[in-house]
Amino acid sequence: MTKLINGKEIAQNLRNQLKAEIDSLKSKIGKVPGLAVVQVGNVAASSVYVKAKTKSAKEVGIDVIDHHLSQETSEKDLLELVYKLNNQDNVNGILVQLPLPNHINEQIILDSIHPNKDADGFHPLNVGKLSIASKNDENLLIPCTPYGCLIMLKGLDINLSGMNAIVIGRSNIVGKPMAQLLLKESCTVTVAHSKTKNLEEVCKSADIVVAAVGRPQMVKGGWIKKGAVVIDVGINRIKLNTNGEIKNKLVGDVDFIEAKKNAAAITPVPGGVGPMTIACLLRNTTIAFKNSQKN
Repeated sequence: MTKLINGKEIAQNLRNQLKAEIDSLKSKIGKVPGLAVVQVGNVAASSVYVKAKTKSAKEVGIDVIDHHLSQETSEKDLLELVYKLNNQDNVNGILVQLPLPNHINEQIILDSIHPNKDADGFHPLNVGKLSIASKNDENLLIPCTPYGCLIMLKGLDINLSGMNAIVIGRSNIVGKPMAQLLLKESCTVTVAHSKTKNLEEVCKSADIVVAAVGRPQMVKGGWIKKGAVVIDVGINRIKLNTNGEIKNKLVGDVDFIEAKKNAAAITPVPGGVGPMTIACLLRNTTIAFKNSQKN
């Protein structure tokens, strides 16, 4: 029987651990982590994500410093805010919610965040550390979504060493760091994408499939080897005609119903990877706080 990987439950367990750790830190040193959340404009999806992240942060005991800026905020003004937060003692993690308005260069903003306060784990220095650091380095700030995927994989109590893994998607945010994390677990990793030739055949050889390509239900059930583990990172909205009524539905990058027939374990969408991303953001903020206390 196929196991559904419950991201909500695993994320709740991680949040419980973080809350206990933050409570302990507060009683010992009288301080808690601080997370600065910066949103520019009023994109509906961004507002939903920011609300969820803020709520979760407060629940585990992290102080949230909220900065909601207007759509017209200039790149210069946003940079000045980030530099200010870089030097603010009560801020241990900085999150700039993406996407930013078109007149602002996202990479310039992300690169301006001090690597020690990089709650998302996107800074080039942290990405570089991920490539060269040891497997058991607990001080790393790791991109949240791929790390959440790894936690779910390790929670299955299977030996990842030597497994064939395919990561479908080569983004800097998910695909590339996911490949690095799997390499650290001694997997044999193939990084594929929408232009990979014979993608179906490559996929069929994989023991682990991580789909992060951003195309709704692109990975078909027949692409999944019997007994493989499927981690679906995709979140796509599609329109369905139900009895003449058009409704929106959230689906992943994998055809869940068909893939479930072959997979030993699979993440649902929603309720899979999404909650883990937020929990790992809180993890990074807590690690950044602990690292700051060592200096």
